[in-house]
Amino acid sequence: MSELAQNKEAPPFTGDLAELPTHAFGNRSLTWWGVIGFMLIEGTAFALAIAAYFFLMSQEQSWRPEPTIPPGLLPGILFTVLILLSEIPNTMAKKAAEAEDVQGVRKILPWICAIGAVLLIIRIFEFRVINVGWSDNSYGSIIWALLVLHTVHVLTDWVDTLVLTALMFTPHGTAGRRFVDVSENSLYWRFVWLSWLPIYVLIYWLPRWFH
Repeated sequence: MSELAQNKEAPPFTGDLAELPTHAFGNRSLTWWGVIGFMLIEGTAFALAIAAYFFLMSQEQSWRPEPTIPPGLLPGILFTVLILLSEIPNTMAKKAAEAEDVQGVRKILPWICAIGAVLLIIRIFEFRVINVGWSDNSYGSIIWALLVLHTVHVLTDWVDTLVLTALMFTPHGTAGRRFVDVSENSLYWRFVWLSWLPIYVLIYWLPRWFH
């Protein structure tokens, strides 16, 4: 039987796709895969910066060259404690989004925005207590590079959260894809605070331990 005859005999497709979901969460979502890919790329950037830190450290007789004094601890401690605590509302927002609880998302996102603003304010004080200029020596250059790199990620996620918060208070907030956006934004925030932990040790503690 010819291919043309087979095509003529095939019944026409009459299925109704209207009931199929228009969005999905986790690995069923293209957004999820995009966020995972972005985290892999950015994770590589952090890994390269950390490798550069240890390379420069190996070239120095004393890490934190004289007369450089170590960074002040208080802003870094406050930032670290707050960013760890931020995972509580972050998880709540993710669960509310995946339950498509629009009122729950609207209640939580403004708090996350406020936490992000406080973190950025604390970060300003962190730059002030580094006690070394970015161009003073290799130690200062890599310390500044790590802090700037992480600040860019905090700022990026904060702006993204502000936009999502605004959208959730509009008619667009009830669209399924917006809940997916909130869920994946929460996933990315976990990457932001997890990546901070080794950087915190490199900036605040290794210069004290290996001086």
